[in-house]
Amino acid sequence: MTDLFRLDGKVAVVTGGGRGIGLMMARGLLQAGASVYLSSRKEAELNAAVEALSSLGRVSAVPADLGTAEGVAALTAAVTGREDAIHALFNNAGAAWGAPYDDFPESGFDKVYDVNVKGVFLLTRALTPLLNAAATEDDPARVINTGSIDGIVAPEKGRDNFSYSASKAAVHMLTKHLAGELAPKILVNAIAPGLFESRMTKELLRAGVDEVGGHLPLGRIGRPDDIAGISVFLASRASAYITGAVIPVDGGVSTIR
Repeated sequence: MTDLFRLDGKVAVVTGGGRGIGLMMARGLLQAGASVYLSSRKEAELNAAVEALSSLGRVSAVPADLGTAEGVAALTAAVTGREDAIHALFNNAGAAWGAPYDDFPESGFDKVYDVNVKGVFLLTRALTPLLNAAATEDDPARVINTGSIDGIVAPEKGRDNFSYSASKAAVHMLTKHLAGELAPKILVNAIAPGLFESRMTKELLRAGVDEVGGHLPLGRIGRPDDIAGISVFLASRASAYITGAVIPVDGGVSTIR
């Protein structure tokens, strides 16, 4: 049973890996035995993440803006130059934009969709040859996309993140579409996080982690181990018969909204 969840010898790429949920993912993958490439736009954050995680295993940083074709090409070239195969791609890089309905700018859709949707498709396609090279009949390669609970149930009135919620719903459908396209060699699933502590949720947690978490069905916000656990599961042989799934990791929020 222990071997079912181990990732020894596997190579994973985690975008948006310098902080927040991406960092939680990377920590879990390293603890399970994988080697990890982290990527995001901010080199200083990546370097700090590598320093914090390096005691857990082999981890490297590749700065790239994955909302652009050039950034996708740069990350692909860097990984291809070092690896003959990769076992898991975590498309976690994300952008958000908030503005009132009457003032929401077109640029707020362009930026968010470039990173959250188009970037996911372009990077997955670019790394498909390396993923295919890692796939076996008993243990296919994996693509794990980060969606959101906001892509499953509509945000409350006043949460003016129109492009973000729409983009995450698109990620969920893209996950299902790619699952059919890439089967059986590559499994494609999505994690739909609820409320976790990160820069993106800072305003939502202004009243305090305990106060906000106390109103959720499970009585708390998400913890790093909650993301690490689902990430390891979806990258491991334990999930070898699952594809096209969108899995809420939300403490039950989707059951009450």
